Amino acid sequence: MAQKQGITLYTAGTPNGWKASILLEELGIPFNVHAISMSKNEQKEPWFTKINPNGRIPAIVDHDEGDLSVFESGAIMIYLAEKTGRFLPTDVRKRAEVISWLMFQMGGIGPMQGQAAHFVKFAPEKIEYGIKRYTDETKRLYGVIEKALSDGRQWLAAGEYTIADMANFTWMFVHPMAGISIDDLPNVKAWMQRIEARPAVQRGIDTPQPFDREAHKDPKKLQETIEMVRKFTGTHSSEK
Repeated sequence: MAQKQGITLYTAGTPNGWKASILLEELGIPFNVHAISMSKNEQKEPWFTKINPNGRIPAIVDHDEGDLSVFESGAIMIYLAEKTGRFLPTDVRKRAEVISWLMFQMGGIGPMQGQAAHFVKFAPEKIEYGIKRYTDETKRLYGVIEKALSDGRQWLAAGEYTIADMANFTWMFVHPMAGISIDDLPNVKAWMQRIEARPAVQRGIDTPQPFDREAHKDPKKLQETIEMVRKFTGTHSSEK
């Protein structure tokens, strides 16, 4: 049997999954996609936890490096950027700036917006405290990016398009699911449009399957998504 080459990406159509697929598409390096069925809890199966002990997507296996496993979306982005020498500057100051904005997403927008979406769309009961706490914090974090972009810069860090832009974009791309509007954030809106227009970003969003960009506007499709997530997370409604 021929030895595998390139990268295998284990992923699903989520913001964290898109971080890896968008970067791989931007890099243009060969990769194979293994779609993980989270509705079937496939990410918790023993074969997958050997790749990622935490049982989460995304993860990659680099077959050109002796089947090296890398997990956590931010770690994957840094690994691939360093491996290829792209989208992460080597200059100390610029690199620090990019890593700072990447961690801003990892420790801020990702977890806060994730909680906002949970309380706004997926929680079986409406808990106003949770909704307000997490949507307010997500809006504040969006405001931080809006302010940063207000100096006329095109990209978040280092004066160029980097993994920091990709990482923050993937979560902000699905802002409607968290009940967040960007109508009053012109710099954020323009920045997101620049990123979304990139062909590699479009391909990355459609990995591992085409993403329905209008689903959140269709009540039936939105409800189907909500029920799927509730089934996955075990947050079923207490209503009969």
